[in-house]
Amino acid sequence: MIRNTLGNEERKMFEILNESVAQKEKFRIAANKLLNQCFLLKRKEDTKKEYIFVREHKEFFVTYFDLLGYEIRVNEDQGVIALVGLFDTGRLHLNKSESILLLILRLLYVEKRKEISNSYEDVIVLMEEIREKYELLKLKAKPRMDKGMEQRMISLFKKYNLIKNLDSDVNQADTRVLIYPSVTMAVTVDDINAYYSMTEKKLREYAGDHSAEDEDVEE
Repeated sequence: MIRNTLGNEERKMFEILNESVAQKEKFRIAANKLLNQCFLLKRKEDTKKEYIFVREHKEFFVTYFDLLGYEIRVNEDQGVIALVGLFDTGRLHLNKSESILLLILRLLYVEKRKEISNSYEDVIVLMEEIREKYELLKLKAKPRMDKGMEQRMISLFKKYNLIKNLDSDVNQADTRVLIYPSVTMAVTVDDINAYYSMTEKKLREYAGDHSAEDEDVEE
């Protein structure tokens, strides 16, 4: 029944994949990583092969994920492939603290990237810098990050290939955090300067909003 509803392109895609067990397995691995992690990075060892495979067979993935209600977005300049839900499915719901921290990471990425002349150089910040940005907001509900909050932030955003801690103890002030370029694709913007202004504006809005920190925010 399903095959009868597929167009010529969809049927061709599945026929090609079924001809090669190896290709079918590579497709399965890449598709699952996109569904589970949202982003594939060219310069990240555990997603590099999948990034290349998706880029080389983009039409297959576009067709497949379109059937599921997703869109594939490729940014070759930054070496990032993103999976974006077209409807209200597959969205990550963040609480207030998590949303603020994601905005801070974006802001730090933009600031650091402007300071780096080599576009291939990694953007690395210290945990202390993240804390300082957070404390500037002077939130009444939670004016400072605690250890649990820092650990949850690293675990959550690391899972979605947005950051990576380069030191094991994430609660130390000098702990290094690598921020991946995928953080800039979390929200689509046309102009990096407009994005910078938008991030600052949102942070100011959060600073003036002292409602419960567990309020859900959809990203």
